[in-house]
This record gives sequence, C-alpha cells and structure tokens, in this order.
Amino acid sequence: MDFRRSGLIGRLVVTASLALSAGVSQAADPPKIVFLYSAPVGDAGWGFAHEKARREVQAKFGSRIQTSFIDSVADGPDSERVMRESISQGAQMIVGTSFGYMDPMLRVSKDNTTVKFEHASGYKTAPNMRIFNSRIYEGYYLAGVVAGAMSKTNTIGFVGAVPIPEVIRNLNSFSLGAQSVNPKVVTKVVWTNEWFNPPKETDAANTLINGSADVLMQNTASPAVLQTAQQRGKRAFGVYSDMTAYAPKASLGSAVINWTPYYTRAIEELLSGTWTTGSSLWGVKQGSVDLVAVPDDVPASVKAKLEDIKAGIRNGTFAIWRGPIKDQSGKDVLTDKVEATDDFLNQMNFLVKGVEGRLPGT
Repeated sequence: MDFRRSGLIGRLVVTASLALSAGVSQAADPPKIVFLYSAPVGDAGWGFAHEKARREVQAKFGSRIQTSFIDSVADGPDSERVMRESISQGAQMIVGTSFGYMDPMLRVSKDNTTVKFEHASGYKTAPNMRIFNSRIYEGYYLAGVVAGAMSKTNTIGFVGAVPIPEVIRNLNSFSLGAQSVNPKVVTKVVWTNEWFNPPKETDAANTLINGSADVLMQNTASPAVLQTAQQRGKRAFGVYSDMTAYAPKASLGSAVINWTPYYTRAIEELLSGTWTTGSSLWGVKQGSVDLVAVPDDVPASVKAKLEDIKAGIRNGTFAIWRGPIKDQSGKDVLTDKVEATDDFLNQMNFLVKGVEGRLPGT
C-alpha cells in the first residue's frame, strides 16, 4: 500500500538508453514511462518490489519503451511538481506508487489528457487515470497461518503504518489466518503513522515484543521489524519483497508482490492504444502474491495447509473474507457463508475479533 514516504527530493535515474538511427523520426520514439517512489529504492520492501518489476518490463519490451524512476518523492505538492516536470520532459505515462500521490495525480491528469496515469493503492480515477493494487492481504493471511502455528505465547504482533483500509485489511487478514490454526491467538498492534521510518518501526517492534508477542508482522517499508525480531530472539516476516537475508534466523517467510504481470499488461495496452481507465486487483490467482522462503522448521502440515489455501484461492473454493466474521465488539461484519465484495474490502474501517488495540482516531 502502498504509500512509502520520505522527505527527500527525488532523483531521476534513466535506465533505458536509445540508439535512434538518423532515418527514424521523432514520432517513432518509444513512449517514456516514469515511475515515482516515495522512499529510497534500496533492496527490499514496497519500492524495491515496484523497481524490480520496472526493470523486468524494461528488459521484456526492450527498445519499444523507455522507463525511468524517481525515488524519494514526498506526498503532496512535491509529487505534483515531479509529475508535471516529468510530463514537460516527455513522459507519456506516469506510474505513482504511493497512496498519497492520489489527489496530486488526479489534478495533473486533468491538465494532461493525453498522458496516461497509473496509481497504486488509490480509489480515484479519471478518463486517463486508473488504479491498481495487489491482493496482498492474501499473503498476509498465509503469513498469519504460519504465525498462529509457530507462536508459543499465543500473542502475535503487527506494526501498522497508516490506518487506511488497505492496511487495516492486511492486519485483519493476518489475524484471521492465525486464528484459523490457533483460536487462542491474539494480535497486538502498534501504529507508526508513517510508511517509512525504521527507528519508529524498531520501537514499535520492541513494544510488541515487550508485550509478549513472539511473532511479528508489519506493513511498513523497511526490514527493521524483522531485524529487531532477530535481535530479540523472536520470529517475524518480511513483506512486499523477500527480506530473508536481513534476518535469516528470525524469518518465517515473506509475503511478496510481483508487479511484473500487471505492468506488462499496462504497457502492452499503452503500446497498442487499448489502454482504458478502471481498476485492477491482482493476487494469488494471477501469480502476483505469494508467501515465499518459508523455513525448514515450519511443520510440513502447516506448509501443506498453505498450499491448500493457495489452491483454493486459485480455483475459487476458498475465500479469506467469508462469514461468519465478527469485529472487536462481537458484531457480525459478515454473516455465515456471505463473501465480502471488493467494495467491502476497500472500505474496511474495523478490527476483527482477536485484535487488541484501536484504530487511530477512533
């Protein structure tokens, strides 16, 4: 979600150089596609997952496209400035990967109707601006299954970033996954209210561990939670990309997103002139979400359950958000056998039964 913030001014890195022969007209130039990231790319997490996909589609399409990225672009006015500058330099598609880019992108899209805009994790569209996201909550559910099975204290922890519906959905899905194998487990949550702040993430992880949590999950952008777990002798998960290398003794796997299938489709549509506005959610079924690098000490029965769940998601026989599901107060949010719609999931503003803590502002 995603979204990942930093106060630094972005830097532009052009990654496809084009050798145009003298006989090729300017009209034949490949489209320029600019990706915006709100934190430094680094080598793990949300921004890195998008950057990995950008590199893969650049390699796939070769000289047919020219992609570049600008990282450390803050939400708000700075992102709007960067978008406008990119368009003035010839960008024909802007891909924004932070939730906080939504309103600036909407404004820019209205002033640049021939440019295509792709926004990750938002909910507003325009004729030339569409939204996309992953069903990463499926990966969180799978991680929850492992967490519930591996916890010795029956207390697991979640470091929450900004309490938008996507993050709440991830937290709840993680909790439901844990409860599916361990009905006694409770999930404690600490909020950082920032997407990327490793010191705050570390403090939140320590608070959860001090509160008896022995398995941690997060939706923040750095591997700080996983690293803190290893330092404290606990277990944790990576997220968005495989973070195992940061804390191999602590890692129970990583809930990852593969953005390449979606970006491949978006670029094919741009090149063919078939691009249209709308929204997309891609998950386990489309090969875009998975739980990877599950270690050897996780029981074979748990690993088998993960595969059963993934198979059920793919063939439609299993749904994470199918009732009965209750909120913290015991009220039914989904009655028996009722399956949540995407609208329900996209507007989530409650915590499920078994989660300790409150949503900020409630």
